[in-house]
Amino acid sequence: MYPRVKRSLSEDGTTSAKRALFRSFSVSAGNDSTQREANGNSKQYHHHHQKTHSPARKHRFNLPIFTGRNAIIAEVRMKESVIIVGETGSGKTTQIPQYLHEARLTKLGAIACTQPRRVAAISIAQRVAKEMSVQLGEEVGYTVRFEDATSAKTRVKYMTDGMLLREAIGDPLLHRYSVVILDEAHERTVHTDVLFGVVKSAQKMRKAKNMKPLKIVVMSATLEAEHFSRYFNSAKVLYIEGRQHPIQMMYAVEQQKDYVHAALVTVMQLHQEMPPGGDILVFLTGQDEIESLAKLITDCAQHCGSECPELLVCPMFAALPSQHQMKVFISAPLGKRKVVLATNIAETSITIPGVKYVIDTGFVKGKAFHPKTGLDMLQVQPVSKAQARQRTGRAGRETSGVCYRLYTEEQFDELKEMTTPEIQRCNLASVIIQLMALGISDVLHFDFLDRPPQDAIENALEQLVVLGAVRKGNDGYQLMPLGQKMAQFPLEPRLAKVILSSQELSCSEEIITIVALLSVDSLTYTPQSKRDQAISVRKKFVSSEGDQMTLLNIYRAYKAVSGNKEWCHQHFINSQTVKRVMDIRKQLREICTRLDITLTSCNKETVNIRQCLARGLFMNAAELQFDGTYQTVTHRQQVAIHPTSSLFGSKPQYVVYNELVHTSKCYMRDVCIVDPSWLREAAPTYFKEHRLHSQPTSVRS
Repeated sequence: MYPRVKRSLSEDGTTSAKRALFRSFSVSAGNDSTQREANGNSKQYHHHHQKTHSPARKHRFNLPIFTGRNAIIAEVRMKESVIIVGETGSGKTTQIPQYLHEARLTKLGAIACTQPRRVAAISIAQRVAKEMSVQLGEEVGYTVRFEDATSAKTRVKYMTDGMLLREAIGDPLLHRYSVVILDEAHERTVHTDVLFGVVKSAQKMRKAKNMKPLKIVVMSATLEAEHFSRYFNSAKVLYIEGRQHPIQMMYAVEQQKDYVHAALVTVMQLHQEMPPGGDILVFLTGQDEIESLAKLITDCAQHCGSECPELLVCPMFAALPSQHQMKVFISAPLGKRKVVLATNIAETSITIPGVKYVIDTGFVKGKAFHPKTGLDMLQVQPVSKAQARQRTGRAGRETSGVCYRLYTEEQFDELKEMTTPEIQRCNLASVIIQLMALGISDVLHFDFLDRPPQDAIENALEQLVVLGAVRKGNDGYQLMPLGQKMAQFPLEPRLAKVILSSQELSCSEEIITIVALLSVDSLTYTPQSKRDQAISVRKKFVSSEGDQMTLLNIYRAYKAVSGNKEWCHQHFINSQTVKRVMDIRKQLREICTRLDITLTSCNKETVNIRQCLARGLFMNAAELQFDGTYQTVTHRQQVAIHPTSSLFGSKPQYVVYNELVHTSKCYMRDVCIVDPSWLREAAPTYFKEHRLHSQPTSVRS
């Protein structure tokens, strides 16, 4: 536990401890490069007057974007493509689709507005439906993976970028839309990058066929707008002036060895020294760090003096149940302070009210794929300067604020200017199979905004060939019937292959359950204060055959008690997540029915389930070595079973895993025991090249 920091105010009002840890750096609204350029290029717009009585509607006219309403409508009417730059909080995401709908641009088709994250797509659709005084799912709706809240009446449709991409597979010209808005484009998710090429192609083909035009609006919160503009044939860029309050920047005086501990020190100093009325937002990399820091802060807060306001710790990460996520948006009661511990979800997708102090650890968890080693993993990496500026901006939303960067100014100068697009650092197998399903056979020459490495594209094609989804011929690569079926599932190709293999092994009901379970972030939660209790009560579900079987046991137990909430609470099961699993399972079942896959159950027999997993995950196989460590079969990389796995501490000879996570070492997550003969049977040619070595049974436990 960190001891209480003494209040030791100097003449200028800062503490000696803080002065030692941080170096001050004043930032006004125009000092940050993003804000400066935006202010310099902002357009002067006319007000659009409209009578209204609704409080939600009145709020619309106070947003910074309102002054640009007429100019935005005019530009979209006149031009094929428009780029709009505006800070999060300017109102662009909620207002621009409404402006275009009010201007009757939806007469020829609906407006699609894409978001990188499902939580943003859902919450924004709810907000817009409220502002328009309509029922969610009618005129305004949303579509995210495994959830559709739209109807034939829907004219404004918020959706994840992956969902629009899936729609394009069945309709490459996107006939039902008159406008496609690609929002949060600066996040450069892999789906957004592919969508750039798909909508640009649809726009071009519709024009060539003299069809109704497709308008493209790209919205970004950072100034890489010229890059987007060049890609969309020199599209005009509009800058919306935000309302950024002055922000004081504080850099660490020296490099921090442990940024979580440094965050704890900074939170406690702020909490004890600053008056109530300013909430704290801390950026961390993931759930584990957030839960760990939450416990430390809660413990330390108990030792603060009576003069300190009460501290409310609010976690914010994607796997958190929605009712807990909503707590961050509730203002802290009078005399209390809220500290929000969040992942990069709070950078741009959402605006959290009440934040005055931002603590930026300088790190983010991101995807990294190495084609030469074949490792596709999540790993902690430094943020880019653009991300750091986005984080800083959270402190100046409602009032002047302070950003504490837990790294030195010299370290900031060494950061990359922009975040490397995800498409240049991820496994492209899903991207390639979707492009081929769109009818784009020459994927090697697809019009990417930023082209992925050639070896990454070739590696993805090789994976799909090995999975049987694609065939390599004299004229290039061709999508096979199996690949066509795999592309119907909103899943990684290897998991789609697992489902398609389940019919032959008579375990399709169990497999679609397992795949649904693997599609959510976390089925269970383990509070630090009740860690031993949580592990103890869930022991009865643990399977010696692997994590997939353990998850299946939890799901079956949940079904047996009909989802009893008290049972979930007693076993630390996330009931909202299980409901989402059931929704996903229902959708997968519907896809299977559409593809004429017979749904059968193997009941309590699990051998077929593990054999089926081996048929899709064989490229994710690992083999036990003489020294008790594991190596991946494909590239002979050293890996370890994750400490949270049901197989941790045991030494099975062969396992397959669902994903790799790199922290202190490279860990396998969602691990399952397999027989080497199943691997050879799944891909005979592949395992002639990647030989399986026999191991002495004495190393097993």
